[in-house]
Amino acid sequence: MTTPSFLPGLELSRRFYVEAVRPLLDEAAPGIAHSGARLGSGSEVLGFDTSRSADHEWGPRVQIFLHPRDVERSAARIRTVLAERLPKTFYGCPTHFASTGEPGIGVMQVTDGPVHHRVDVVAPAAWFTEQLGFDPGERVSLADWLAAPTQRLAEVTAGAVFHDGLGQLAPARARLAWYPRDLWLHVLACQWQRVSQEEAFVGRCGEVGDELGSAVVAARLVRDLMRLCLLMNRRYPPYSKWLGSAFAGIPEAPSLTPHLTATLAATDWHTREEHLARAYEAIAALHNRLGLTEPVDPATRPYHSRPFRVLHAERFSAALRTRITDPAVRDLPSTGSVDQFVDSTEVLTDPERTRAFIATR
Repeated sequence: MTTPSFLPGLELSRRFYVEAVRPLLDEAAPGIAHSGARLGSGSEVLGFDTSRSADHEWGPRVQIFLHPRDVERSAARIRTVLAERLPKTFYGCPTHFASTGEPGIGVMQVTDGPVHHRVDVVAPAAWFTEQLGFDPGERVSLADWLAAPTQRLAEVTAGAVFHDGLGQLAPARARLAWYPRDLWLHVLACQWQRVSQEEAFVGRCGEVGDELGSAVVAARLVRDLMRLCLLMNRRYPPYSKWLGSAFAGIPEAPSLTPHLTATLAATDWHTREEHLARAYEAIAALHNRLGLTEPVDPATRPYHSRPFRVLHAERFSAALRTRITDPAVRDLPSTGSVDQFVDSTEVLTDPERTRAFIATR
C-alpha cells in the first residue's frame, strides 16, 4: 500500500526537474532550447507506483530533449555538470542509480564521487525510435502502429511533460494518443476474435473432467476480456503487472470485477461458465453503447448443438470489420497488433523484434 508520506514518482521527477536539473541546465548550456519530461518505463509513469516501487529503478528521473545539433554540441557537458553538481539526495531519495548486475535494473544509493544520475539527454526522434522503433514526428504507418506494444504506447503517452521548449513532445504524444479510427476497429475486431476462439473450451474441458484445463482457459478469457474493455475505453492495456490496476480505473470495472473474480475462483466449470456469460453480456452491451456498429444481440447462447453457453464473439468481430473503410486496414490479417498474437517479454520489449514479427504477417 502507498504510505501517507509517499511522494509519487511523477511528482518527485517534476520537482527534480524544476528545482535541481533546470538550474544546472541553464548554467551548463544557457539559452539552449529544450524539453523536459518523465516518460517511458517505470510504474510512476502510468501512475501505479507505491512505496514498494522505491526498491529499484525508481527515483528522481527526467528526460531532457534537445535538438540533434545541440545533443552533439552540448549533451556531454550537460551530463558532466549534472553528475558533478546534482545533490546526492533529493527529497530524501538518492539521485545515484547503481547497477544491480541485471541489464537495465538499478538501485538508488548515496555514494561518494559523481552522481550516476538518470537524466537522459537525447533528441526526441532518437528517444522515440529507441522506445517504439519509429519517430512519431514523421508519418506513423500501419506497420508502426501494429508493431508497437500497447505497454510501450502507454509509456510514451502517459507520464508528464514539464516543459516543451522544442514544441515537439506535445504533437508527437497527441499523434500517438490513440489508434486511428479504422485501426481501432481492426484491433477491437481482433480482440473479439481471440475471445471467440476459446469461449467454448471452458465447458468442453469441464465436460471431460479437466477442471484445471477449464480454469486455465477461463483465466485466459478473463485476461482477454479485460484487455478488450480497456481497448473499448480507448486506453492502452499495460502489461500483466498493471493490467488489473488499469482495468480497475474504467467505468465498467465495479460491475464486471465480481464476475471476473468469481470466474477465477470457481472450482467447477458450470459456475465458471455462468459468471463468464454474465461478463460477456455486459461487455457486449458496452459494445452496443459505443455505437461503432449496428447493434449486435448481446445475449449468450448454446455453442451450436453443444450444451456450452457462449457469446459467439465472432459476431462482434464481423460487425466491426464491416465498418472499416480504409482498404489497407480492411486487408490486414486478423492477428491484430503485435501483443495480440505474441506473448513473449523478450519480443515485446525489443522494437526490432516486434517490427520483424509484423513484417512477416
